[in-house]
Formats: sequence, C-alpha cells, structure tokens
Amino acid sequence: MRILLMGMVFLLLTSCGSFSSPQRSTEWVEFEEAFFTDFWQVYPKWAFGLGNKNFAGDLKIPNRAYWVEQKEFLLKHQQRLVTLPLQKLTVSEKTDYELVKNYIESGLWELDVFKSYQWDPTQYNLGSTLTGILESKTMSGSEKLSALLKKLKLVPGYYKAAFEQLQKPTQEHLNLAIKQHQALADFLDKQFLDQVLELTTQLDQKKQVRELLTQAGSAVKEYVSSLQFLSKTLAREKSYRNFRIGKKLYAQKFKYDLESKWSADEVYQKALVAKKETHREMLKLAMQLWPIYFDKKTPPTNPLEMVRLVLQKISQKHTTPEAFVSTVRAQIPELWKFVESKQLLTLDPKKPLIVRETPVYNRGFAGASVNAPGPFDEKRETFYEVTPLDGMTPERQQSYLREYNEYTLQILNIHEAIPGHYAQLVYSLQTPSLVKKVFGSGTMVEGWAVYSERMMLEEGYGNHKPEMWLMYYKWRLRVISNTILDYSLHNLDMDRKGALKLLMVEAFQEKTEAEEKWNRATYSQVQLASYFTGFTEIYEYREELKKKMGADFDLKKFHEKFLSYGNAPIHTIQKLMDKEIL
Repeated sequence: MRILLMGMVFLLLTSCGSFSSPQRSTEWVEFEEAFFTDFWQVYPKWAFGLGNKNFAGDLKIPNRAYWVEQKEFLLKHQQRLVTLPLQKLTVSEKTDYELVKNYIESGLWELDVFKSYQWDPTQYNLGSTLTGILESKTMSGSEKLSALLKKLKLVPGYYKAAFEQLQKPTQEHLNLAIKQHQALADFLDKQFLDQVLELTTQLDQKKQVRELLTQAGSAVKEYVSSLQFLSKTLAREKSYRNFRIGKKLYAQKFKYDLESKWSADEVYQKALVAKKETHREMLKLAMQLWPIYFDKKTPPTNPLEMVRLVLQKISQKHTTPEAFVSTVRAQIPELWKFVESKQLLTLDPKKPLIVRETPVYNRGFAGASVNAPGPFDEKRETFYEVTPLDGMTPERQQSYLREYNEYTLQILNIHEAIPGHYAQLVYSLQTPSLVKKVFGSGTMVEGWAVYSERMMLEEGYGNHKPEMWLMYYKWRLRVISNTILDYSLHNLDMDRKGALKLLMVEAFQEKTEAEEKWNRATYSQVQLASYFTGFTEIYEYREELKKKMGADFDLKKFHEKFLSYGNAPIHTIQKLMDKEIL
C-alpha cells in the first residue's frame, strides 16, 4: 500500500517557475547519482510512474528474489549513507539526507516487519501500469507498442508469483482485489484491446497483440479465481488475517509514513480536541441558520441534533446522479478564476486539468483523485478522475449526493483540484532536489489540500455564507474523524458499529459515505491520519509566521515559497523557509 500510494502521490508535473541551481557538495552529488542509478533499476515501475519511458516495458516479478534484491539495495545505500560527512552538506542536502534515511529505514521495515506483500493482494494491480504507456506523451506509437508487448509477456508470470506471495490475506483486501481485478480483466478484453490495436496497421503485430492480451487477461482471471478460492478456504477455516495492525505496528508506520513532528498518540489527542472545537463552531452557525430554514419552529435541546437538522436541510440542494461528473467539470474554471483574482497563487494556463471518469479497475478506494504525469513526461495531461454514480442503487445515489451537495462538492474540488492537489503537483518540481521530487511526504500533500479548503473560505470563496461555513466545518469533521477512526480501529479495536456512530452521529455523514469510509479504513493504515496531521502542521506554521512577520507577511508569497520545496515533510519545509525568510 505504501509503495502504491507513493507511486500515485509523486507523479509530478513540471514547475511553473525556475530556480537557480544552488551550490552542492561533491559528497552528496556522488551519493545521489549512485543511489538513483540503482534505484531506477530496482524500481522500474516507479521510474515509469515518474514518466521515464526507458522503463516502460520493464516489470519486476514479485517473488522472493525481488524482495532480496530490494533489501540488498537498501542495505547497500544505508551503509553508504552513514559514511557521508554531514558537516560538508548544505542545509538542503541535510534534509535530503533525512528523507533518504527515512525511506531506507521504512523500506527495510516493510520488507522485514510489516510484509504487506504477503497479505495485501490489491498492491499487485497492473491497471495503471499498462494504461500509463498509452497515455504517455513522450513515447511514439511504435515505442508504446514495443513496451506493451514486452510487458504483456511478463503478466502471466507476474500474477502467478504475486499469488504465491500471499499468506493469509485480510478478508477486506481480498474482496477489494477481487473486485478490482474482475474490472481489469473486462477492461483488457474490451477497451484496452481496441486502444492497443490502434497502434499498428501490421496484421502480424495485431495478431501478437491479441494473443498477448488474451494471455494477460487469462492471467488476471486466474488470479481472481485463485483469490476467490483462497477467500473461501480462509472463511471456512476462519483464519483470515485481522486487518487491524495493532498499536506497535501502527506507531511505527505512523513514524515512517507521516514523518510528522508528533507521534500517533499526540495527533489522536489533538483530533479529539479539534472535534469538540468544531462542534462548538457548528452550533453557532446552526443557531444562526435555524430561523431561516425552520421559521419559528422550536429547535431541539440536543445541540448535535439541531446541527444535524440544519445540515439535512442544506444538503437537499445538490446535482443529479447523471450530472455529477459534469457538475465537477464545470466548477474547475470558477476555482481557477477565484485563485487568480485573489492573487493566492500563480497558476499555469499551459497545464490544464482534465476531468474524466475514474477507470473501472481503480474504483473502490476513493471517489475522486488527481492523476498527474511525471517529470519525464510533462506533456501528458493531468486528469481529475471522478467516479460516476451509475453503479449505485437510487438510494445510495441520493445519499451520496446529499453528502456531496452544492457546498461540499465545491470543497471537494478545492481539495482535489484547485488550489489543492493539482496546484501543489504543478509546483512540486520547482525544487532543484531530485530527492524531494521522489521521496515526498504524503502528509504534506494531503495537508496542503486540506489547508487549501480553509484558506479559500477565509479569503472569501463562497461569499462567507453561513451555509458554506457550516458545510466546511462538517467537512473538517471528516478530516478529524478520519484520524480518530484510523487510530481507533488499529489501536483501540473500534468495531463497525462504533465507527458508524462516530461518522454518522458525531461527524454528520450520510450512511453511504460512512460505510465507504469504514471500508477504506479497513484497507489502509495511517494514511487517513495524514490529512489532519498535515493541515494542523501547515496552519500552525502559517499563523506563527504571520505573528513573526507582521505587516511583511504576504499570503501569496507564503504559498509559493512553501510549495517550492516540493513534497518534503512539513517540518523540513519549515526549517528551510525559516532560514530563508526570517
């Protein structure tokens, strides 16, 4: 899950501006060159995810030999890292040192302790790896065809090895993997086949494409059948692995994945306090809105019930199931216009954001996400992938639309698109550090997106309507409850009933949203805590700077400087910014 997440998060775009290359130490330059020379070879899937077409046709078979290869690579460069003379490194290089150190330690921990490759069959999904070749803007048609033919030949061996690695997976990961790979098999048989056939007019090559795709599709179907058989066996024996990783592993994963200055326990306590504060703000707004929506009707004595009733009224204003994706598409230009008019951030019109439906093989984890190209494939479009609602029952559709009503849908688009993930990904390559481009922090990425939501409303987006602010606080409760839910599931054995109570009663979520969040929490660990952790670190740092700088503080300059360091951990950015601006 970590590798998949990082691979998705760090698909970076080219920068909006340029930086002069700072003076660098010989010691670090030599280490970095040797490290990445080996890194690309060990992780070709990651290299191609960053847009390097030289690795488009490569595919590592996930067997024991590959886990050994990864460990040898990590140990080799760990030994080299400790010999570097830290006193000779620049400030930026020292932060790169810490990033590489964390990556190596995290990788070794994953291989030796966490071992998700043994119990999470979803991480072997090749859908994006295959379609990424077709979407490349740096590869010619013949190069795409050559890479696909090379990679497709490896698919049967890949999935055979993948299944052999599994040792008592969790029921939740098995179910999701089965669902995703059933969709992938269908996609390969139909849409993907037609798209690949368009790459050539030669009959012998078309025949080869059909043969290899038939073999690949059969391998995916066999993987599904094997997973289904395994699931039945584990169910009969009642021996599924528990999706809860426990307090010790959770604390370790939190440290490696989030790279926060706070521990998991500290963030959990902060979230509990934030929940109470948010409830107080929502009550104030609900009292203001009550007479507007309920005239002279007496409000209930229970404060949360009063808030819930007002939210219910406001949530009735939403788009239709058929127009959900097009409504998202229509809002993007408005967000762009607001950011430019308020001078919150410089946006590059040469880097448009294209809204499209989420590919079928990637559905089931998140309803919306940004799929951006890598620095070696900067001409490829950036996609905002939104899952349509046609696969839901009418009841679930209406529940989903109430959750993503007129107000919260705008906040979602701020988070995922502008000035959230999309803008942050555009800026990420401004850093001259290759390390910061590759080993960025998911906490910074998600934290920035959550920060963008509040910042936009503070600057007047939504005209300070109390409805918009009330819905924002409901959205903020989602971020807070993500942390509480994630921590409670893995540390306090929270059950489904308790989770739904937290999400539906205390965070006012619709049943469909709450059930999907429960499912997501059982698939992942720690990642759900990155939103609140990152937002809190960024917001607190901004407020500290405002106090220190007074009239000299400029919001646009703060945003652009903050984003210029790439996806580095927030405490690293703070260290570098303080040195430059204070």
